[in-house]
Amino acid sequence: MKIMVLADTADKALWDYLDKRLLEGVELILSCGDLPAEYLSFLTCFTHAPILYVHGNHDKAYDKKPPEGCICVDDDIFDFNGVRVLGLGGSMRYRPGEPYMYTEKEMARRVRHLWRKLRKHRGFDILLTHAPARGQGDMEDIPHRGFETFLALLDRYKPRYLVYGHVHQEYGPMKFVRERQYGETTLVNAYKRYIIEI
Repeated sequence: MKIMVLADTADKALWDYLDKRLLEGVELILSCGDLPAEYLSFLTCFTHAPILYVHGNHDKAYDKKPPEGCICVDDDIFDFNGVRVLGLGGSMRYRPGEPYMYTEKEMARRVRHLWRKLRKHRGFDILLTHAPARGQGDMEDIPHRGFETFLALLDRYKPRYLVYGHVHQEYGPMKFVRERQYGETTLVNAYKRYIIEI
């Protein structure tokens, strides 16, 4: 299955210039957050692939105007043709009272509330997040620090992929690595646009 993953910055090749060739053969689209709702809604007009998304730390506007025709999988597991996608959006909390920001304890609590779904689906194949896992493509500052809770999920369920955003390519080559390996899981920074296969 050919899967397009997106995060953080709308790709001009798709939004401004609409190169439809980029969507050919894509069966599923995953958004890791911090993308304009209008961009995701726009893409639904040019593909039959479902578009699943989680919230980024800057997606407060989704509360009033979510991406039309797309499916939010935050705190849920979505099964598409046998590929199980678990969604856990948001970033580390660096401002009090903001939605889609969580402490480590809050993120762990979200995962604990998913135990019935995890048991029903017998795990998951793709962990779709906004923030990275701790020590795996994150940064040391609190806003861009990853979650240790994600590492526990990877250790226990060994999914094929963890797909995330939040750490932009412009932050520099020492911070941005497109793919890395953690045990049996391939970790993919979905910044702008990338293709994975499962």
